[in-house]
Amino acid sequence: MPALFASLHHLAFLALAVSLTTQLVLLGQPLTLQNVRKLQVVDRVLGTSALTLLVVGFIRVFHFEKGAAYYFHNGAFHGKITLFVIAALLSIYPTVQFLRWNKSLREGQLPQVADQQRRRLRLVVHAELTAMVGMALCAALMAKGIGQFG
Repeated sequence: MPALFASLHHLAFLALAVSLTTQLVLLGQPLTLQNVRKLQVVDRVLGTSALTLLVVGFIRVFHFEKGAAYYFHNGAFHGKITLFVIAALLSIYPTVQFLRWNKSLREGQLPQVADQQRRRLRLVVHAELTAMVGMALCAALMAKGIGQFG
């Protein structure tokens, strides 16, 4: 059972990375109705992946692996959770923007998106991906027992 949860945790992390990368690519292309709709779908996949990552991660902390005491006394774990929260907070901006496009899309029209807003969206997605790199580093540190305190 621990291997199943570990696999699910890793797959959710991978899905999150793929979703963010897809958003970055789509935001770098000319916006079409098809691309805007894809962005909205990918954003839902991203949210589902993030929720799965968080839930499965905490199931692993409390029921498998090294136990909650190990993780809660590990600086790398705290870093990983902090980076996850930062990425989650950053993801609010693109999600809100994508949801605002619904009215235009229902009318069959392309939403008006200024170049500056697209650059800002891409910057936020880049920041989320950077946080994920940090999360992967923290996970590797935790696995090697680095970061224990107390």
